[in-house]
Order: sequence, then C-alpha cells, then structure tokens
Amino acid sequence: MGLKCGIIGVANVGKSTLFNCMSTTRVETSSAAFTSTRSNLGVVAVPDPRLYQLEKFQTTEKVTPATVDIVDIPGLARGSSHGEGVGNKFLSDIRNTDALIHVLRCFDDDRLPHIEGSVDPVRDIQTIDLELQVKDLESVEKKLERLAKVAKAGDKDARAGMQVLERYRAHLEDFRNIRTLEVDASEKKHAEDLFLLTSKPVLYVCNVEDEAALTGNHHTERVKSYLAGEGKEVLVLAARLESEIAELEEEADRKAFLADAGLEEPGVNKLIRSAYALLDLISFFTMGPKEIRAWTIRKGALAPEAAGAIHSDLQRGFIRAEVIRYEDMVALGSEQACRNAGKQMVEGKNYLVRDGDILHIRFNV
Repeated sequence: MGLKCGIIGVANVGKSTLFNCMSTTRVETSSAAFTSTRSNLGVVAVPDPRLYQLEKFQTTEKVTPATVDIVDIPGLARGSSHGEGVGNKFLSDIRNTDALIHVLRCFDDDRLPHIEGSVDPVRDIQTIDLELQVKDLESVEKKLERLAKVAKAGDKDARAGMQVLERYRAHLEDFRNIRTLEVDASEKKHAEDLFLLTSKPVLYVCNVEDEAALTGNHHTERVKSYLAGEGKEVLVLAARLESEIAELEEEADRKAFLADAGLEEPGVNKLIRSAYALLDLISFFTMGPKEIRAWTIRKGALAPEAAGAIHSDLQRGFIRAEVIRYEDMVALGSEQACRNAGKQMVEGKNYLVRDGDILHIRFNV
C-alpha cells in the first residue's frame, strides 16, 4: 500500500538496533552520534499466528505474511529544525511517513554517553516535539501568507482556511502537537497539503536494559506518567536482547532464549503489530494450494478495495466476494464445512471487510 512508519528519536537510543531486528534490511549501528548520513527503508513482515493456523486446513506451497514499510531516520538533536545535528533533511524524511515510532532511551550506561549529558526520556520527548512543532509552525505561517494574498481578492475558501490555520498556529505556539487539536474533516482539508509532522499518530517505545524487559524501570514509569493524559501506547522492550534473539536462526533456539528471558515472544513482534495498527491497517486472507497469504488494507475498506489489493483487475471487474470468517474456519476446519454450515457469505460491493476475513473474489474483465 506504500504506507510508511518512521522510527525517530535523539541519537544513541537504539533506533537502528530495533530497525535491524524488525527488517530484512541491515544498517550499521554505532555508539557515535550523527554517524548516519541518510534514512534507511526496510520491509517488515507482520507477525500473524492466524496464517499458520490456516495452514492446518489447507496444504499450500508457501505462506506469505502482510508487510509494512519502516524508515529508520537518523537521530535528531536540539536545533534540528534550524539545521543543527543532521539538520532539516531528516525532518523532510519524517514528513514522508504516515506514522511514527518514537524510541526513548530508558537505560543507564556510562560507556554510551547521552548527547544531552544525562538519561532523561521525558526531556527527549520534549526535545523532539519542540523541533517538530517549530517546523510545523514554519509551514503553517508560510501557507497563511499565501492565503492572505488570495483572501484579499475576496476568496471565501481562503478566508475559511486562514481561520483554521490561525487555530493551528496558536496550538503550535502553545507548544502542543497538532494531533491533540480538535478539528473536523472540513477543517482538516485546509492543512492536508502541509503533511504536518506533529499531526502524525505516534507510538512510544522505551528501550531498557535486558533485566527490565518484563517489568520496566524508573525511566519507563516517568514516561508513562508523562504521557498518561494523551492515551498513547507505550511499549517496553530491550533492543540489545531483541538483537540477540533476531540473530538466532533456529526456531527452537529462539524459544529457549525467550523462555530464559521470561518472554512469550520477541518484543519486536508486538512492536510491528502495534505499528500496523497505528497505520490503521488490517489484514484479510486468501487460501489456496499455491499460497496462503495475508493482504493489507485500510480499516474501513470495502470489498472492491480489498480485491484491488490483490490485483487491479480484480477491483475493476469485481462481481462479488465469498467470505468466511477466520473464527468459523478454525471452528469447522475447512471451506466445504463452512459452506455446508451456511458460514460462507456472498457479499457485494458495499461489504465492509473485517480483520481476519478469508476472501475469494469473483470477477470478470
């Protein structure tokens, strides 16, 4: 679908380590700040145990999970909006993402100095927020200047846009992120072309020492307390531990390692699923002897759009979708059993696809 989730944070918090755990692409990690000169793009498979449950009911040549694009954006610093550290280039990379994973350093290590001189994840949140707010304010003010010229000629839409953007400006000047500003759809249209950085949904990840992977620590408690009013998801994981798990090739070795660490699954699996949900995405499945596959669509997509995720011809020539719920397949054990029990539905163009639906598309082109 072309949707991207960006990994952001100050330097030396473990962004690239997490990226390497999630993606098949590998990037260099370093203890030195600002060594990266470009953002890195990786394709990440979305862990979904349901796929392997379906394999029990359909012999197949391969199983293909859904994927999401992840962008590892080099560390930002105080003053990035004015060219400090890596400067404006990476702020532009953030603009091209659809959601953000904000990684926070929540571990103490004298061998790895923090660029601010001390470990304080709440301060780091405020630092990044401020840099993005400054950049957004710059974008809003530039558009206000353009609209003012048009409004002088009597353009009513320009005047309406100015009223909305004045609210955006006041919100940013009050050091608040645009995602916390209440605006309706008709108002949002006036700022959509700005791709504002602080309007993007965000997931916070606290990178802790190995021993705190299950329980967190005093740093993570401060983060949760600070973000309590925003209702944002906060994940706790140990990037170094996750990297050791990712290096193990044998599934049995991974399970043994996880058991020793007291974990049921790698923390990055939860992170990937949360990023998928953050992008407002769901999966539907197709089943056949050649492939069982998870396909990605936006939540709220109708059946023809789901067909288009498979191939544009299926959307163009869409006739109907034959739908079985995942739960019914697991309970009854086969497509034929679902049909016999009346659990296969025939749906038209207005069918709202649900997460986990198993679809068979009928089409004609």
